[in-house]
Amino acid sequence: MKRIVVKIGSNALTRPDGRLDVTRMSALVDQIAWLRQHDCEVILVSSGAVACGRRELDNVDHELDSVEQRQLFSALGQAKLIGLYYDLFREYHIHVGQVLTMKENFEPGEQYRNQRACMRVMLENDVLPIVNENDTVSVTELMFTDNDELSGLIAQMMEADTLVLLSNIDGIYTGNPNDPQSQLIKEVAPNTDLTEYIQTEKSSAGRGGMQSKYATATKIQQAGIRVVIANGKRENVLVDLMKQPETTPHTLFKCS
Repeated sequence: MKRIVVKIGSNALTRPDGRLDVTRMSALVDQIAWLRQHDCEVILVSSGAVACGRRELDNVDHELDSVEQRQLFSALGQAKLIGLYYDLFREYHIHVGQVLTMKENFEPGEQYRNQRACMRVMLENDVLPIVNENDTVSVTELMFTDNDELSGLIAQMMEADTLVLLSNIDGIYTGNPNDPQSQLIKEVAPNTDLTEYIQTEKSSAGRGGMQSKYATATKIQQAGIRVVIANGKRENVLVDLMKQPETTPHTLFKCS
């Protein structure tokens, strides 16, 4: 059985107006269920809580700073997000469990061991872990850079075979992805420097961007875990990456 960490970014889960794309979310759940039916253990790292919560309130009573907004919207949105995942996975008789974590839980020690043990017992009992940062209490220096960093730490902690980073782009290009002259980089060997090709713009819905995905991918590749960057909005992308990777656009960071 292969162990796969799938990270779904906010841009893969939201519509252009910033609202949650439930149709896309449902399609990704269908694909994760397919992976589990084909001898894959899956750990899901899902963004989208803040985007969910932001759309729950039309206005707030007073001016909130960025930390207050993040705490409020994540508290509202996380409940909505996990509820939707619960309903969607239940159609496949898949039990899900929520894991809210913080950066300090990945420091060596008891908290690290407890978190790893919790996720191990979930997998042993066929429960799908759904991981996200605990945004209600993680602020400023306590925060992960983004869920790309979090998913990489989870992949290492749980000794995954593959980390899949899903966003709204097919992978790393030699230039601007909107430029017809740009080419998709399909494979990246260890110790290959691609910094000249990395776009520095942050994603519109989340905190990350291609720079973050590249940093995570190179670090996890060095740890001996293969990393795939792919487009979560592409139809059936997770299934196609398994069945026909040669014709499915993506960037693969090979570990050997």
